[in-house]
Amino acid sequence: MRIQGNRLKRTRLVQGGKFVVAVEVEMVVPPDDPSEPCYEAETVQLIREVAEHAACGDREWIQQRGTVYELVASS
Repeated sequence: MRIQGNRLKRTRLVQGGKFVVAVEVEMVVPPDDPSEPCYEAETVQLIREVAEHAACGDREWIQQRGTVYELVASS
């Protein structure tokens, strides 16, 4: 079910394991409560999936969803 309201594109940083993934997501400003944008259920599920795949080290999958940053040790 889609929430009615204005839609905004935002970049969400999702961390999992040694990866951080910058994913573009859609937020909705509902007309009933315009004080704060919210996520729809599908967006929340996507964020969870990205975090899970990042934690498992599935680089190929997360690269298809957004920009991937990897923690590297400094010497």
